[in-house]
Amino acid sequence: MKQQGFTLVELIVVIVILGILAVTAAPRFIDFQGDARKATLQGVKSALQGGSQLVYAKAAIAGIQRSDDDNLQINGSTVYTVYGYPAIRDVVTNLSAWADINGSGSGNNTDFRIGVSTDSAPAAVTETDQFAILPSGVGSTENCKVIYEEAQTEGGSPTITVLDSDC
Repeated sequence: MKQQGFTLVELIVVIVILGILAVTAAPRFIDFQGDARKATLQGVKSALQGGSQLVYAKAAIAGIQRSDDDNLQINGSTVYTVYGYPAIRDVVTNLSAWADINGSGSGNNTDFRIGVSTDSAPAAVTETDQFAILPSGVGSTENCKVIYEEAQTEGGSPTITVLDSDC
């Protein structure tokens, strides 16, 4: 008579192998929040790039792309410009007018908060011509943010940098 099935030793070996695989693969799949924050920051960077290009196009049509201090009316809001690109001074109040991003000062939003050089947000930005967008719920903002630095010279464009090593 022939027996069919697995021995207890075979079953234990398979369970041990599956346990080892689960322990080594689990950390890769557990960090969904960090991956989501990184993807959100990339999306914010794209929105800032697209929005600033649209503001520049409107500034060029109006003939103010060479001015280091001017403004445009966009979506019913005044957007201040530096060399045709959005200026930092009205970012907190008018960011949604040109970049299709909603945020409110250093307060929390469901996705992010905005930090400018006068905010109490830790390590948000260090320069007055920059602002940062930081994901909500992140303790350290040192390396989990998007930094927008306004245009510095005529013909130059804003610099938009994503730091996501601590997300």
